[in-house]
Parts: sequence; structure tokens; C-alpha cells
Amino acid sequence: MFRFTGKEIRDLIISFIVIALGFTILYSNGDYSNIGLVFPIVMIGVGAGFIFHELGHKFVAMHYGYYAEYELWPTGLIIALVSSFFGFIFAAPGAVVIYSNGMEKKTNGIISIAGPIVNIILGLIFFLILVSLGDFAYTETGYLVALTCVLGTRINFFLAAFNLLPIPPLDGSKVMAWSVPVWLITFAIAALLVLIFGGFL
Repeated sequence: MFRFTGKEIRDLIISFIVIALGFTILYSNGDYSNIGLVFPIVMIGVGAGFIFHELGHKFVAMHYGYYAEYELWPTGLIIALVSSFFGFIFAAPGAVVIYSNGMEKKTNGIISIAGPIVNIILGLIFFLILVSLGDFAYTETGYLVALTCVLGTRINFFLAAFNLLPIPPLDGSKVMAWSVPVWLITFAIAALLVLIFGGFL
């Protein structure tokens, strides 16, 4: 059964708020006059991207019979917030900790790649919603929905590519330790999506 402890829920909420604030600062480009509008919109993209990314790790780990729990990383929270003022965000506020006496590299790699794959799927969903808006996107409400989808697309593709960097403790290092070809293909896809949709949207 998939269970959440009170501490885990607290850590997820704190991390979510800090990461959402970081992306809001990043996308504000130094102009915080519309932060009240941008923050709630960013929260949707980050909420979907960050929460489901971590749940992807947790559920796959539990599928393999391991106990897994999200734990925030205080230093990572500070780095994420500070880095957002410099045009980049170090999006590693915490991680799903898997409790085991030993784990095969393949299993660890599959658990690790689950989060970025979730982000890629979510990014595509946000984009498909965006292109399906049609003329509705030119209405006041439609504009907000479109902006939410644009940021949701960008944020999720970024989270996928960032987490696939082969740098410990990021997911990419564990995926690469399991299979270099799998890591290379997945990272290439995520990076390409960032390049395409970062400039297109």
C-alpha cells in the first residue's frame, strides 16, 4: 500500500512552495510587479512536475518492494532559491530516499528514470492542451490557461533534463550507472525538448 508519513507530506509541501517560488523569480526576469499572477500559474506547472516526479520514484520503488519516503534537503532548498535570482534554478530540494540493504543497479536505474519520464509525459500533456485551445486562448481566461500550459511545458521538460544530468545525487548518475545507452537516449530526448520548446513557446 502506498502510504505517506506526516513528515513526508510536510517535506513535499515545503519543497513544492520553495521550488514554485524559485521558478516564479526565474520567469519574472527581475520584474516582480506581476509576481501575484505568475506565482499561482507556476505553482500548477511545478505542482504537477515536482510532486509527480517524486511520486514516480516512490511508487516504482514500492512496486519493487522497497520502502521509500521523500525527504527535503535544506541546503538544496536554499541553493534553488538563491540560484533563481541568477537566471538558473538548481531544482534539487530533496529526494526520495529508498530504504534497502542492497539494490541492483538496474533496479536503482529504473526507479531513478521514472521521475524524468513522468516529467516528459507531463510536458507533452501540457503542450497538447495548449495546442487544443484554439481561439479560446485569445480570451482572458484562455490566456491564463495558455500561459499555464506554456510554463507547465517548459518546467516539466526542464525538470526532466536537469534531473538526468549525470551528476550525483541527480537521477542521471544512477541511470548512467545502470545503462549508458538508456541514459544517453533519455537525456538526449529531454534536452532536445528543452531546446525546441524553450525557443518555440
